[in-house]
Amino acid sequence: MKTVDFNGELTPSGEIFVPPEIAAQVPRGERLKVTLHWGFSEDDAWPEAGRRQFASAYAEEDSVYESLMHEPPAR
Repeated sequence: MKTVDFNGELTPSGEIFVPPEIAAQVPRGERLKVTLHWGFSEDDAWPEAGRRQFASAYAEEDSVYESLMHEPPAR
């Protein structure tokens, strides 16, 4: 799993604008899981920065553990 976060707004037509530099990172047709956060202030920046720093240590090679979570136990 890969993640990216960005600040954005809901357009008057109810759409979320994804900046082009973010959209370029996601393969077309890829399924997405979207979480929305609103009502935050600049004081919330520290916890968010900590989360991004933690996520930046994730390596693609670590995804092997995620696949093990979805396999049935060996018998």
